[in-house]
Amino acid sequence: MPMITRLLVANRGEIARRVFATCRALGVETVAVHSDADAGAPFVAEADQAVRLPGNAPAETYLRIDLILDAARRSGADAVHPGYGFLAENAEFAAAVTDAGLTWVGPPAKAIAAMGDKMAAKALLADAGVPMLPTWTETGQVTDFPVLVKAAAGGGGRGMRVVRDATGLAEAVAGARREAAAAFGDGTVFIERYVERGRHVEVQIFGDTHGTVVALGVRDCSIQRRHQKIVEEAPGVLPPEVRERLHEAAVAAGRAVDYVGAGTVEFLLAPDGQVRFLEMNTRLQVEHPVTELTTGLDLVRLQLLVAEGEPLPLTAAPPPDGHAVEVRLCAEDPAQGYRPATGTLHRFAIPGVVAEFALAKGLRLDSGVVDGSTVGVHYDSMLAKLIAWAPTRAEAVRALAGALARAELHGVTTNRDLLVRVLRSPEFGAVDLDTGFLERHPEVFAPLLPGDQLPLVALAAALASAVRRRAGATVLAGLPSGWRNVPAFPQVARFSGAGGGEIEVRYRLDRTGALADWSVSAAGGGTGSGGEAVTLVEAAADRVVLDVDGVRRAYRVHRAGSEVFVDGPDGAASLTELPRFPLPTAELAAGSLLAPLPGAVTRLHVEVGQRVSAGDLLLTLEAMKLEHPVLAPADGVVAELPVPAGGQVDTGAVLAVVNPEEDPR
Repeated sequence: MPMITRLLVANRGEIARRVFATCRALGVETVAVHSDADAGAPFVAEADQAVRLPGNAPAETYLRIDLILDAARRSGADAVHPGYGFLAENAEFAAAVTDAGLTWVGPPAKAIAAMGDKMAAKALLADAGVPMLPTWTETGQVTDFPVLVKAAAGGGGRGMRVVRDATGLAEAVAGARREAAAAFGDGTVFIERYVERGRHVEVQIFGDTHGTVVALGVRDCSIQRRHQKIVEEAPGVLPPEVRERLHEAAVAAGRAVDYVGAGTVEFLLAPDGQVRFLEMNTRLQVEHPVTELTTGLDLVRLQLLVAEGEPLPLTAAPPPDGHAVEVRLCAEDPAQGYRPATGTLHRFAIPGVVAEFALAKGLRLDSGVVDGSTVGVHYDSMLAKLIAWAPTRAEAVRALAGALARAELHGVTTNRDLLVRVLRSPEFGAVDLDTGFLERHPEVFAPLLPGDQLPLVALAAALASAVRRRAGATVLAGLPSGWRNVPAFPQVARFSGAGGGEIEVRYRLDRTGALADWSVSAAGGGTGSGGEAVTLVEAAADRVVLDVDGVRRAYRVHRAGSEVFVDGPDGAASLTELPRFPLPTAELAAGSLLAPLPGAVTRLHVEVGQRVSAGDLLLTLEAMKLEHPVLAPADGVVAELPVPAGGQVDTGAVLAVVNPEEDPR
C-alpha cells in the first residue's frame, strides 16, 4: 500500500484535532471538512486545507458520503480517517472510500458490517464461545425485565433506554429509534437484558493486515450518564484472571472478523464475576488516551501505519505503566437532567496541562474548543477530555480532580463540578463502581461552591466591578472607588445568580479604602450576610483577596459584558450584573414553559385544553442530537402550545402554557 501523504478527517472537533496532531508529527498533510457552524472552529484553522460542507445538521454535512468523497477529490487527499461518531462505523462509507482509490484508515468494510449489525455480531461471537446477554428484536418477545433498548448502529449512549416494565417499552423503542436515526442515520434498535450493578469494561484491540491481533489492556468506563461514559481509566482494576478472560475473548472477537486497525470490544462485568459481551466498536474510542498514556503507544500513529500495510510493531501489549484517568468535560447542566448548554466560551483555561493530544507524563488535554469558541446545538455536548497520568491510581485521580476544580470555564454551563465530586468520592476511590453509580449517589450533583460561600463570591464580584469602573472613568478618575461625601452611605451592586434570583451586595469603604462593613442578601430568603471578620487585602479588576477570619482567600474575576465569573478556593460562580435602571420587559403569562436552548419540537404529547398532572410529558425538544422532555410543572390545564411539531425555537421561546389548577380551598 502507498504511504499516506495527505489525510482527510471526516469528522470534527476534538477528534479531528487529535488526528491532525499525529499527522503533523509524521509529516502528513491534513484536510478538514466542516459545516457552516464549524467554519471558525479550531480544527478547521489547524488543518492544512479545509472544505466546506454546506449546512449545519449532521444529515446534510458530516453524514453525507458523497460530499466527503468530493472534498477528498477536490483537496487531493489520498486517505480518509473517520474519527468516531458520524460515519466512523458505516460500512458503506468505508467501501466507498476504498472504491474511490483512497486509503481507508480503519477496519475493512466487511468487518465493520459484521460488527455494525449488532444482532449478527452477537450470533457470530456466540458461536465463537463469547458469553452473551439475552437479546430480542421485537417488543412482543420480551418477558423478562428490566431491559435496555439499544441502537443497532453507532454508540455513545444515543438511542439507549432502560425499561423496567412492559408499560413503557413501546414508547422507549420509538424514542430510541428517533434518537438513533438523528445521530447515525439508522433507527434500527434491539432489546437486551439489563444487568443491575454491572461494570462496563472494555479491551482495546489492534490488528494488522498480516494476521496479528493484540489486546492492549482493559479500560473501566463504568461512570456513565444517559448510558454515555464520562469517566474512564486504564488499566481497569480487576482480578488477573478476569483480565485474562477479557483479553482472550476480545482477541477471539477480532480474529473472527479478520480485524484490522483500532477496535474496542466492550463487556459487562456482573457482580458475580460473570463477563458478558456488549458490542464491538470498529473505530478509535473517545477514551483511547488512557490506553496511550499507560502503554506509551500513539494509537493514531498505529492506525496510519497499519493502513499503509505495515505490520504492528508489537505482538503483545507492553505491561501497563502507571495509571491514567480521563473525564469528558461537557456543555451541560447535570442538575437539570444533563440539559445541554450553549453559548460563547469566554475563557477555557486548565492549569498544569503539560501536553495536548500527545503522550505525556502528567496532565493531558484533548480539546475541541478554545477561548471564544461558540457552543451550538447541532452536535455532541462534549467540549474536551482531560486526562491525568500518575504512577498510581490514587495520584492520578487526585491530580485530575485538582486541575478540574481550578479550571476557568466561563460562559457555558459544564459538568465540571459533577466530575470533581465523582473523582473525590470515597466510593470512586475504593473502586466501588458500576453503571448505576450516579443514580445511587445524588450527593455528587451538588455544586462545588457551598451556599454559605456565595456572599464572599458576590462581594468579590462587586469589588472587582467597582475597580473596573474606576479604571474606565473619564472624570475624577483619581478618586478611590466608592468615595462619598457621606462615608456612611454604602455602595450597592445587584446580580442575578445561576438560578435567576437576585443578589444584592452592600458594602462601605472607609477613607483609607479599607472595607468598613458589608452585607449580601438574596430575593426569596437571602443568602446571608457578612458575619465573618472580613478584611480587604487587595482589589483589582481581575483579582480580589479577602482575609476571612484570619485566612486569606483569593478570588479570580473575569468579566464578559454583564457576566461576571468568579473562581475561588471553594468553587466557581457565574453572576450577571444587573443594570441600575432596567428597561421594561414584556410579562410572560403565568405557567409559561420556555425553551432552555435552541432546538426543534419533535413531538407534542398533549392538546390545548387537556388536563395534566405535575410531571406529565407535554412535548419533546430535540437539541444536540438528543431528545429532551418538557414536563408539566404542576397540575393544570394546557392553555397554549404555540410551536407545532417540527417547529424550530430559540432559547427563551414559549413552548407551552399550563394554567395551574386553583386550590379548591
